[in-house]
Amino acid sequence: MNKPPPLQAAVRQVTERIRERSRDTRADYLRRMGEAGRDGSARGRLSCTNLAHGFAAAPTTDKDALRQLHWPNIGIVTAFNDMLSAHQPFERYPAVIRAAAREAGATAQVAGGVPAMCDGVTQGQAGMELSLFSRDVIAMSTAVALSHGMFDATLCLGVCDKIVPGLVIGALSFGSLPTIFVPAGPMTSGLPNQEKARIRQAHAEGKLDRAALLESEAQSYHGVGTCTFYGTANSNQMLMEIMGLHLPGSAFVHPNTPLREALTRAAAQRAAQVWAHGNDYRPLAQIVDERAIVNAIVGLLATGGSTNHTIHLVAMARAAGVIIDWDDFSALSAVVPLIARVYPNGAADVNHFHAAGGMAFVIRELLGAGLLHAEVKTICGTDLYAYTQEPCLDGGTLAWRDGAERSGDSEVLRPVSDPFSADGGLKLLQGNLGRSVIKVSAVKPERRCVEAPARIFETQEAVTAAFKAGELHRDVVVVVRGQGPRANGMPELHKLTPALAALQAKGHKVALVTDGRMSGASGSVPAAIHVSPEVHCGGPLGKLRDGDVVLLDSNAGRLEALVDADTWARRELALPTPSAHHGSGRELFSLFRAHAATAEHGGGVVSPAA
Repeated sequence: MNKPPPLQAAVRQVTERIRERSRDTRADYLRRMGEAGRDGSARGRLSCTNLAHGFAAAPTTDKDALRQLHWPNIGIVTAFNDMLSAHQPFERYPAVIRAAAREAGATAQVAGGVPAMCDGVTQGQAGMELSLFSRDVIAMSTAVALSHGMFDATLCLGVCDKIVPGLVIGALSFGSLPTIFVPAGPMTSGLPNQEKARIRQAHAEGKLDRAALLESEAQSYHGVGTCTFYGTANSNQMLMEIMGLHLPGSAFVHPNTPLREALTRAAAQRAAQVWAHGNDYRPLAQIVDERAIVNAIVGLLATGGSTNHTIHLVAMARAAGVIIDWDDFSALSAVVPLIARVYPNGAADVNHFHAAGGMAFVIRELLGAGLLHAEVKTICGTDLYAYTQEPCLDGGTLAWRDGAERSGDSEVLRPVSDPFSADGGLKLLQGNLGRSVIKVSAVKPERRCVEAPARIFETQEAVTAAFKAGELHRDVVVVVRGQGPRANGMPELHKLTPALAALQAKGHKVALVTDGRMSGASGSVPAAIHVSPEVHCGGPLGKLRDGDVVLLDSNAGRLEALVDADTWARRELALPTPSAHHGSGRELFSLFRAHAATAEHGGGVVSPAA
C-alpha cells in the first residue's frame, strides 16, 4: 500500500462532524447488517420448497450447484431497456456474467429488473414529475429482487440519473452482500456540446425551426451509451469509481468493445471472490461509510459534477446510516479545487475527459493533495490507490497499468497545483428565502451576483410564454415555485435554460430561483435551486411578490428578498395553484408526494435514517 499524505484539516473536520452526527444511525445500520450476514448464505436458510422454486428454471449444471452451498450465487439487478441508450448494452450482460461466473466457480441469476426512465425524453413533459420518485421505486424494486434470499453477492447494472442512486439505496438494505456496480459506458462523441447549446438557444429565439433543432439533437444523441455531457449520469459513474464500487477504470470505457466486455466478466468473477464464505469478504455495508461519502463529495466538487447529488448523495448516505447536509458540501467546496472542465463547465465531453487522464488522474491528484481518504475498503482492496490505475488488454487479457501522471489536455484536466478554480464551485445560499444550492463552475465571475426585480411563475410553460412575449427582456430574477418534492415531485426545469441564456446573452442580469431542480446540465445562468423548505411546506419563497427585489449573491452565500423586515414578517404565504397530479401515471404517486422529505434530506420516502 502507498503511504498516504496527511488528510487536509477541513476534510478531516467534516468527516469527524459527519461521524459524530451519524453515530447512532450508523451503529444501528451496522448492527442490522451484521445480523443479516451472521449466518452465511441466505440460500442455506430456505426450505426445500423455497429453494426448488428458486432454481427450477436454471440449467442442469447450475441447478446442481445451487443445491449445494459451496458455490456463491450472484444476483443480477438490471436496469436494461432498449429505449434508453445508456442501458441498451445491458441486454447482453446476463449471458456474459453467467458464463464468467461459472468459470470462477459461481452461478448467476437475474434477480430482477428496475425501471430506468430517461430525463432526456421526459424533460419539460408531465412524465418528468415521476423522475425523482423513480429513484425510490428503483430502491424498492432492488429490495424486492434481493428479498428472495437466493444470493451471496450482487451485480447492479445501471448508469443514469436516478437509477444508480436507487440501486445504491436498495442494495444498502442488503448491505451484508458484496455489491459491484457494472456500467455500460458513454456513447462516442457526436455534435460538440457548445454547438448543440448554440442551436437550442437560436431555436428558443425563433431563429431556427424545429427540423434544424431535431437534426442537431439527433447528431448529439446518436448511438448506444451514456450521453456525453457531464450531467447526473456521468457524475454517477464518477461516484461509483471514487467510492470503490466499480472495478478501477470502469466508468468511461465505450460499450460493445473488447475492453468493456472484459471488465464485465471481471466484475462477475470478482463478485465470486468476495462473498461471505470466501477468503476476502467485502460487504457493501463496510464499503459505504462516512469516509466513502466524503470521498464522493470531494470527487463531485473537483470535477464539477451534478447538483442532483446534493439530493441523491444525501439519500444514499442515509441508507447507510450516514447523515450529511448542505453545510458539509459547502465546507468541502471551499477547499476542494475544480480540476476538470467538462461540458457544461467547459467545451469537452466525457470522452475527452477520459482520454486526458480521466478518473485515474483525478483520484491520483486528490490523493496526493490529502483531499481523499486513502485508507478505505473498496471492492478491490484496502485503499484507494488501485483506482489510480486504468484497465487495458494485454494480449487479450485484462490487466491494469498506472494511469496518467500528467494531464493529456490542460483545457480539460489540470493538477491540484494549477486548478481551474481554487474551490469546487458549489455554494450554499441562505437568507430570508430559505436554503438552496448553486453551481457556479460554469458561471462567469461577473455574473455570480444578481440583484433584480422578481418575476414569479408557477410553471416552466408560463416562463417560456413570457419570454416569447418579450416580457422578460430586462434585468430579472425568474422565480419558479411550487416545484418541490411534495408539490409535484420536483421535476428538472431545463426547458428554461435556452430562454434564460438568451436573455443573459443580450446583456441583462438574469438569475433563476426555484424550489425545483436543474441538475448536472446547469449552465452559465446563476440558479439558486432546491430552495428549502419548499413553498408547498410553508417555505418563505411563498411570501415573494412580483417586483420584489431579490439578491442572489453566490460570492457571499446570500439569497434574500430585499424587503423591509416588518413587511416581510406580516406577509402571508401565497400557495401556488395545485398541480393536476393526473396523467402520465402521476396519480399513482400521491403517497410519495405526501411523505417526501425536503430536498436537503434527500427528497424521497425510503431513506431510513432520521
